[in-house]
Amino acid sequence: MVEIGHFALVLAFALALVQSVVPLVGARTSNSRMMAVAEPVSMAGFGLVLLAFAVLTVSYAQSDFSVANVWENSHSLKPFIYKITGTWGNHEGSMLLWVLILTFFGALVALFGGNLPATLRATVISVQGWIGAAFLLFILATSNPFARLTPAPIEGRDLNPILQDIGLAIHPPLLYLGYVGFSVCFSFAVAALIDGRIDASWARWVRPWTLAAWSFLTGGIAMGSYWAYYELGWGGFWFWDPVENASFMPWLAGTALLHSAIVMEKRSALKIWTLLLAILTFSLSLLGTFLVRSGVLTSVHAFATDPSRGVFILCILTVFIGGSLALFALRAPSLTAGGLFQPISREGALVLNNLFLTTATATVLVGTLYPLVVEALTGDKISVGAPFFNLTFGPLMIPLLVLVPFGPLLAWKRGDVLAAAQRLMTAFAGTLLAVLATMLFIDGATVLAALGIGLATWLVLGALTDLALKAGFGSASPGTMLRRLTGLPLSMFGTALAHLGLGLTTLGLVGVLSFESEHILTMKPGETTEISGYVLRFDEIAPVQGPNFTESRAKFSLLDAAGKPYGEIVSSKRFYPVRQMPTTEAGIKTMGLSQLYVSLGDETADGSLVVRIWWKPLVTLIWGGTLAMMAGGAVSLFDRRLRVGAPARRRREAIEPAAAS
Repeated sequence: MVEIGHFALVLAFALALVQSVVPLVGARTSNSRMMAVAEPVSMAGFGLVLLAFAVLTVSYAQSDFSVANVWENSHSLKPFIYKITGTWGNHEGSMLLWVLILTFFGALVALFGGNLPATLRATVISVQGWIGAAFLLFILATSNPFARLTPAPIEGRDLNPILQDIGLAIHPPLLYLGYVGFSVCFSFAVAALIDGRIDASWARWVRPWTLAAWSFLTGGIAMGSYWAYYELGWGGFWFWDPVENASFMPWLAGTALLHSAIVMEKRSALKIWTLLLAILTFSLSLLGTFLVRSGVLTSVHAFATDPSRGVFILCILTVFIGGSLALFALRAPSLTAGGLFQPISREGALVLNNLFLTTATATVLVGTLYPLVVEALTGDKISVGAPFFNLTFGPLMIPLLVLVPFGPLLAWKRGDVLAAAQRLMTAFAGTLLAVLATMLFIDGATVLAALGIGLATWLVLGALTDLALKAGFGSASPGTMLRRLTGLPLSMFGTALAHLGLGLTTLGLVGVLSFESEHILTMKPGETTEISGYVLRFDEIAPVQGPNFTESRAKFSLLDAAGKPYGEIVSSKRFYPVRQMPTTEAGIKTMGLSQLYVSLGDETADGSLVVRIWWKPLVTLIWGGTLAMMAGGAVSLFDRRLRVGAPARRRREAIEPAAAS
């Protein structure tokens, strides 16, 4: 069975070579039969990679330790769910998941790309084949997940304890769906450059893929943040870790691409810039893959791999990033620039959005790569951490967030800032009220916190204002308003929901960063401590035997100020004997939008236990807002205009020649 999985990968590589050459030659020679090869080959390639992935998954489920990858990352006593998720909790398995998702997107283009011109469709699928062939070769040459051990060991070495969590079932698949989803945008951009032709229909075709990839990447980053938050016992949700940055940069660039594609679709403007963004977004995804797997970074997120794999991926980066940018430099001057517009317009607002987002991306890129460059050139190790990013990234984001509510209220081609500002007066009044309420009733000494709460309120009310105005709120009867609201395109609801989610996430960030309180103390059973109006009582600590770990489990009772029980919090420290690694399992009690977070430290000489306690107000909004952003992307994907726009254009082009004859 294992050999079948290995052979399936070899055959998938052979089909990827066919996919990368035959449809492209057919597109260049107008050979319809060669172009028709693209669809069945891409689907067959996906089927073969799916077969290989299923074989590896079954090997993990059955604890087949004759497979080196299973032996290195599994154990017979590990819970079954973690045996399955352990399939991609390592370099080889995660690369197989990466290629599986890549071939899946290629098959989707073949399946749902019937509305595309035949030559463009064949070229896009061919470019997807180039990427697939490169990474299949990488897996077969350096990262074979089906390598055998003879004789087979009796027991495995277990999975990294930090990865033995349900987060592994959600975070990597979502993240890769975002990372790899942008490959379709990249393929569309390269195909347009090869054809030497790009128009508004191209943007209409690219937008659904961009929306899908952006939504998945948003969810992947958010899930990774929450996983680190509750699993590592550190109480933080973001550390500007280089590998965190590696996923954040494609998200920033993808957000810019999403807005730029709207301008291109609506006004046939920013064509060349949108092409470049499509190339750069996937290039940053490839860069993230290199940083995680090359061994150049030491991070809790990084795979510990040998440098030879990094060299191979670096060669892939050079070919695809360098080749696509060279093609862009060659072809871009011959492309038409697109329509003109006034600086004060919706197009102008979206261009300003792009300037802020791309500058922020460049800032994160410099902060991430600068230590690596310095070490490579001088041998010195330096660290660029949160202070640098807070001082450079933050000032770029604040004006962008202030301007977000204006964008949807400005007219295309020529807008009126004063008219938009008048429409936002109610939102501004609500923002001012939130600032004053924060200063008067919460914390009058922290002006920045009050302004941050105001900024978040501005984003939320601005998003709601856009929908209210389009529904005719205040100028129409309730029945008319409801009809108008239900008649709005889904993309408008998606935009409002995404902007509202951004406001909620901002509110969560400001709340926890400004009003968080922390206690570090030693406690014995029976002792109590106060935090943010609550009393936490240490009840007991007892040993617990898990399936593949031992655990010291502490129970705490949460009481209100009057001594009334409010719930129980369980925290623990685990030890995994096979890996000889400890982990901290934080106890978290959610109360409304806030959380009480309890993490255990080491035992002291007198038998006390070090306990770290955080009160985190509004922290759940950080991830609740990202869920709203994901939902906004999903709602926009169901907009009928994204599905019928391009075919309507093709039907119109077919009707016009018939009428002329």
